[in-house]
Amino acid sequence: MLRIGVIYTVLMAAALLVFLHQYDKNRMQERDIAYYNDCLIRMYEDYGKGVAEESLEETYGCQIVFSKELVQTEMAAYYKSGALVLDFSPGGEYLGKVVWDDMREGSAELKGQLRKTAMIFWAGVLIAGYLLLAFLWVTLLKPVAELSAYSAQIAKGNLDVPLPMRKKSLFGSFIASFDIMREELKQSRQREVEAGIAKKEMIAALSHDIKTPVATIRATCEVLEAKYQRKLADMNNGTEAENETDIRDTLEKASSIMAKAQLIDSLMNNLLHTSLEELDRIEVEPNENPSELIEQYVKNMKDAGDGHLVILDNEIPRCLVYMDKLRMEQVIDNCVGNSVKYAGTDIHVSFDEVSGNYIRIRISDAGPGVAEADLPLICEKYYRGKGANEKNGYGLGMYLVKLYMEKQGGGLEYYNDNGFTVELLLRKV
Repeated sequence: MLRIGVIYTVLMAAALLVFLHQYDKNRMQERDIAYYNDCLIRMYEDYGKGVAEESLEETYGCQIVFSKELVQTEMAAYYKSGALVLDFSPGGEYLGKVVWDDMREGSAELKGQLRKTAMIFWAGVLIAGYLLLAFLWVTLLKPVAELSAYSAQIAKGNLDVPLPMRKKSLFGSFIASFDIMREELKQSRQREVEAGIAKKEMIAALSHDIKTPVATIRATCEVLEAKYQRKLADMNNGTEAENETDIRDTLEKASSIMAKAQLIDSLMNNLLHTSLEELDRIEVEPNENPSELIEQYVKNMKDAGDGHLVILDNEIPRCLVYMDKLRMEQVIDNCVGNSVKYAGTDIHVSFDEVSGNYIRIRISDAGPGVAEADLPLICEKYYRGKGANEKNGYGLGMYLVKLYMEKQGGGLEYYNDNGFTVELLLRKV
């Protein structure tokens, strides 16, 4: 802006100098009053000698108006034109006026010169203004317009459009910094894409590595089930004497292991298509399913470990509910798993109906509960409370429970009540 101010000041000073030069050059010539007084004295002498009026006017280049009236039209015209008017009083007797109107033509010429000078000055100021506007457009407005269009391209995600650089632009350093930012954004986006690809490749590899032992576990369970089913059949035929209770207990454990292996296998399939940052994109497709499935999910987890049990307090009301079977099994597993991990007590599960429209599943433990400061935040992604510092996990369990229940058209509530309680609401058909 300082450069613009200096240029404009120089242009205006040059225009003013031109105007003053023209004014001094064409300034009206000043009258020599002593010369006219001398002429008037000599006219008095000639008039006293009897020289005629016409001769006096021709000799001294003047007009003599013999009149003693103070105001008359002819004299008013002379005053208006800027003529020199003196009293004509030879011998001390006032006879009229002597008029020298010898600068009328010079005055008209001066007015013309001043008009011409004013037009030249106006034209100079106009051209200076246009030059200033052109300078502002090239150095200020055009770069701003280009920068605005460039910002729009950046906002659209087009990071391949280079910004034109001008060495003498007022915004040269700013535009250069802006272009550096574009390059950094482009590289950052490229790094993000590469990191995403690497993450997906890692998840795919991990999924493959986990699916292999899971397949082995499933195959082993199938062999155990076949073996003990055969023993059970032989025992019924009287060819085996092994304890029937032990055989059925082994079959139940093998069935539970098989169910968990199938769950892990399904989750690994999901991991091939998602990542931790994309958990909210996992598809949940609720369909009409019998409520007994939920009871079975709980029964599959009846042994909580460390001598603690998952106890069903009552049977679930028999009806159809809207749920995604896989997601609902994950929900039960997460809720029971949290209680197993943090409470270390028996876990009670009960069922009832709410307002005739929902089935409520209540999962309670008798542990220390959740700290009041942590309670409002446990469903936030990646949040882990103070009591979770020494436990393995990612802070995703309750987040997923809430996400899956909402996407199934249900809901979630949780609170401390002599332990920690989770209430799951499933919509009835």
